[in-house]
Amino acid sequence: MSKKKTNYSYIGIAFILLVFGIIFVPKIINRVKGGDIVRSESRSKEVSSDAKGFVSDLMFLEINGLPKKVPPFSFVNQDGKTITNKDYEGKVYLVEFFFTTCGSICPRMNRNLVEIQNTFSDFENFGVASFTINPEYDTQEVLKAYAENYGITNPNWHFMTGNQDIIYDLANIGFNIYAGENPNVDDGFEHSGNFALIDKDGFMRSRKDNFENPKIFYKGIISEEEKVDDDGESEEISMLKEDIAKLLKED
Repeated sequence: MSKKKTNYSYIGIAFILLVFGIIFVPKIINRVKGGDIVRSESRSKEVSSDAKGFVSDLMFLEINGLPKKVPPFSFVNQDGKTITNKDYEGKVYLVEFFFTTCGSICPRMNRNLVEIQNTFSDFENFGVASFTINPEYDTQEVLKAYAENYGITNPNWHFMTGNQDIIYDLANIGFNIYAGENPNVDDGFEHSGNFALIDKDGFMRSRKDNFENPKIFYKGIISEEEKVDDDGESEEISMLKEDIAKLLKED
């Protein structure tokens, strides 16, 4: 190859590298800052469950390319203590929205949660956050009696009450779990029966659906059409237990 052609080749390569740097390097930096590249690499790791640095294959719920984190909150629990999102830091936990006088889906939701509580009774870093959507009735005393009636023993399971508007914003905007008043239904309130799964760092996590997208939420109730495994347990609850175990193993 002639010296002239060699110079042209070097110039061409330099130009390509310059274009790459201008276009792609800033994007890569932004992705690193947002955690996208780290999460992508983490999901592809294949390590044993007891290995240091274990990261599960559970996905993050992303909003505008960023992982969705639990918003700040502060409410009073069944023992009269102020509980905030910081009390759940370092813990894997489930989130539900309910009310004590609910006669339809809430009893089923909380029976399933009690079953999950009992499954992970040996884990001090597992908890549940239950927010009432009828705080006017569900006072601290009412919530305490409700918790005792359901056999709540996990010290990290807090039944919380507070300002109704703030709770509704937390449900509908903070967690994208529907909750609202409806005078046309028997109990006067309606809400989703879904649970949100939160990791130790406060991020919403879930497994993939059949289309490789985040499942986002887990059904807290068993419908008549839903499959049940050999133990008579909802497949949805079985999946949730598996995913809680995965997050508990994460560092």
